[in-house]
Amino acid sequence: MSIPPSEITRRIVDAAYQLHTSLGPGLLEAVYEAALVYELQKRGLRVRRQVPIPVEYDGLRFDEGFRADL
Repeated sequence: MSIPPSEITRRIVDAAYQLHTSLGPGLLEAVYEAALVYELQKRGLRVRRQVPIPVEYDGLRFDEGFRADL
C-alpha cells in the first residue's frame, strides 16, 4: 500500500513534534535519532538508520562517501 507524500510528511512532522515536546533540547544526536526512528515506525513508516550513500569522484566510487542519518 502506498502512502501519499502529504501523509508521510504529516507523520514525520508529528513524530518530530512529539520528540521535541517530550525530550526537549540538550541530548546527544544519537538519542534523538533512535527516538525518531521509533516514533516513525510507530506511525507505520519504514526507516533505516545510518544508510551509506556512495560518492563518485574521478571515476572512482567510494561506498562510504556519505551516511544519511535516516
